[in-house]
Amino acid sequence: MEAHVFFLHLLTILLLARVFAEIAVYLGAPSVIGELLAGVVIGPSLLGWVEPDKILELLAEIGIILLLFEVGLKTDGKRLLHSGFKSVVVASSGFIFPMLFGFAISYWYFELSLLVSLFVGGTITATSIGITVRVLKELNCQHAHEGHVVLGAAVLDDIFGVVLLVVLYEFSISGGVSFFNIGKVLLFIGTFFAVAPIAAKLMSVYIKRLDQVSEIPGLIPTTIVSLVLFFSWVSHSLGAPELIGGFAAGLALSRRFFMPFGLTISTDKEFASSIESQMKPIIQLFTPIFFVYIGLSLNLREIDWSSPFIWGFSMTVFVLSVIGKMIGPFFIKETIYSKWAIGMAMVPRGEIGLIFAELGKLSGILNNEIHAGMVIVIVLTTLLSPFVMKWYHDNYASHLCQQ
Repeated sequence: MEAHVFFLHLLTILLLARVFAEIAVYLGAPSVIGELLAGVVIGPSLLGWVEPDKILELLAEIGIILLLFEVGLKTDGKRLLHSGFKSVVVASSGFIFPMLFGFAISYWYFELSLLVSLFVGGTITATSIGITVRVLKELNCQHAHEGHVVLGAAVLDDIFGVVLLVVLYEFSISGGVSFFNIGKVLLFIGTFFAVAPIAAKLMSVYIKRLDQVSEIPGLIPTTIVSLVLFFSWVSHSLGAPELIGGFAAGLALSRRFFMPFGLTISTDKEFASSIESQMKPIIQLFTPIFFVYIGLSLNLREIDWSSPFIWGFSMTVFVLSVIGKMIGPFFIKETIYSKWAIGMAMVPRGEIGLIFAELGKLSGILNNEIHAGMVIVIVLTTLLSPFVMKWYHDNYASHLCQQ
């Protein structure tokens, strides 16, 4: 693509993301819905002005990494740790039940092959942490107890999804699964989570000293973005999603950083506020690109809307994917209002589901009909969940999101 064409595409994405987001908020919907719809409108589904490509994909990746950095920056580490057991329960059940439901209905009812059924189940396992976090932020629930449970569960969901993707890909290539490789990936991810926040915290001490002596403006955003990208690279190198690196860096630089075993590193709240204020414009620039890109990736023209099989298959999998995510919170001790809220927040699929579906299609495992059905499921969970979450919050706000 020539440079001037790319500039025009990027201009279109940034402007229409803002316009559609403003319209969505004016109509009482979350702004993320407007950004997703902007991608659908200007993408292959309708106008065809912008096609998803590698350059936009990289910008979108930067957007979700920075969004997770901001989430980590504003997260109370100790409260997140206290929600750990509940997050594990919600994440585990929200991973296992959709996987089982998706596999069972595909293998025994629709009589699809073993590998296809596994990919269908895998596609509906992982929650879209980007969409969930954005809606929680707009509802001012990201710092509430429910928000910490959902955040922890969504991060674990992403890790489970990556491990499952490794397993299914290996199974599709060799016909078997190496437990050694699975264990190695899990060990690397665990090591990263243990070491990365501490390393980022120590690095921030030197960044602060450099900022105090530097006479050139812009040192904080330059060094912090570099730090976030470095940890994202390390995260990917160890087998974890890149966005986990951004979250770990943000968590370490937050005002409420918590280290295990009673260790402490002094946290400068003024420095943390300076990082937050100087990083905000960069985050607000890149984050909408991620959500528009999800809309661009949903090519609804490829779907044969007249096919009875696609409708029957997609609606069945959609219902089971919602039920599978809603079950988890009922295994933890919470109020009934919080259980429903946590379950709803875990429903959006988004980017991880698209990765599963696209890998299945490119490897020849999913045919056009199955792939189209999975895209419909991803679209419905992605677009409907923010509406439902906002409606539920507006009607039961007195029972939810107590800081």
